[in-house]
Amino acid sequence: MTASNIGRYSKHIRPISILMDLMIISISGVYLFEYQVFNIGYYIAYLIIGWCAVAVFINFYDVYRFTAPIEIISKIIKQGVLFLLIVLAFFPFSKQYAFSEKAVVVFMISSIALVSMSKCVLFYFLKKYRIITGSNFRNVVIIGYSPEAIRLKKLFESRNDYGYHFFGFFSDKQENIEIKGRLEKLKSFVLENEIDEIYCSMKEVSNAQLNKIIAFSDEHKKTIKFIPDSKDIFSKNLQIDYYDSFPVLSLKKTVLNDPTIKVFKRLFDVVFSTIVIIGLLSWLMPLLAILIKLESKGPVFFRQGRPGIDENEFYCYKFRSMKINGMTETEASKNDPRVTKIGKLMRKTSIDEMSQFFNVLLGDMSVVGPRPHLWSQNLSYANKIKKYAIRHCVKSGITGLAQVSGFRGEIETERDMINRIKFDVFYIENWSLILDLKIIYQTMLNIYKGEEKAY
Repeated sequence: MTASNIGRYSKHIRPISILMDLMIISISGVYLFEYQVFNIGYYIAYLIIGWCAVAVFINFYDVYRFTAPIEIISKIIKQGVLFLLIVLAFFPFSKQYAFSEKAVVVFMISSIALVSMSKCVLFYFLKKYRIITGSNFRNVVIIGYSPEAIRLKKLFESRNDYGYHFFGFFSDKQENIEIKGRLEKLKSFVLENEIDEIYCSMKEVSNAQLNKIIAFSDEHKKTIKFIPDSKDIFSKNLQIDYYDSFPVLSLKKTVLNDPTIKVFKRLFDVVFSTIVIIGLLSWLMPLLAILIKLESKGPVFFRQGRPGIDENEFYCYKFRSMKINGMTETEASKNDPRVTKIGKLMRKTSIDEMSQFFNVLLGDMSVVGPRPHLWSQNLSYANKIKKYAIRHCVKSGITGLAQVSGFRGEIETERDMINRIKFDVFYIENWSLILDLKIIYQTMLNIYKGEEKAY
């Protein structure tokens, strides 16, 4: 197996585990409660939502290749107890649903047993799979050559079931056969060898070097973790994990990296966009199509490639607000002659963006998130602005925190883009459902009031 294939499948494991669990809950629920409830569909939806809510609350799916079996058992017990309360809570509030103690007991025992079995089988299968095939590995390097760094290297080599391929040390302070080079060679080595994770001994680097390494990791989507060989590095931005008995610190990931949150946000997007499409666009779209066609020749929709999640291109749809022109990579400016009369009205009220709810339904975008930039802007600012690349870690949004905070529309100076990125990064690092709802409310309020930069 080539290096490009090693360790590239891990991102699919957790979604598969979640889907398996939801299938178990759904099938068990239908089989055992079909004759106990008035509408089985509603109850299954309730069970799925309840399971996901408990899983988010206790971090049920935060299971990694180095997670201890006892921790997995603890998570299963917590999930089972809290989910039982969710199952029981439904019946007292509806007279249409008959409560059956036997059905509940059998459902809980069978569901938790099957979930436990699937989780353990998957966990141990992956361990054996890594040992036997050498697949599903992460490529790693270590910065520093301290006793703790050497101990971690030995752990990587002795625990093949953890799934790490050690590529070497980097150090400015020492030289020997195990050290691949100085820190200045780290970046090129990481990119050339497709390194996934960088482990850093804090004794080896200055603050300036550390900031550069973190910025490099963010830009190229590499994971950085820290070897706790200094008492000065603990902070609220670090979390501690144990590889066997070896402690490793890592920067806390945003909640949007959690697969359960991704599923929840996706469900919200599907429900919200469906309501908008059926309730609003079903009658507004034909009307806009007639007005657009009456004023100028060309298609009703304008389709343009934009960089989305992981910088993969998707086609962003808008109601066409301009005359056909060859300057699609140039954003609109005030009194832009390309904008039609109906286009001015659509842009002022953001109606031209409404067709992007189809993008949301297709899974290319989210209702709330960083706005997708033009490719020309992406290429221009990616290497100029700190943390620019972080915005590609999540789906682009129809609206976002930057837009409702006054940083929408034309980018006149680099400072405009810097401010936009600051709000995008803040949103990603501090996401919550309440924040999404506030942004949606503020967006509707701004549309009603009108915005100065909406042109």
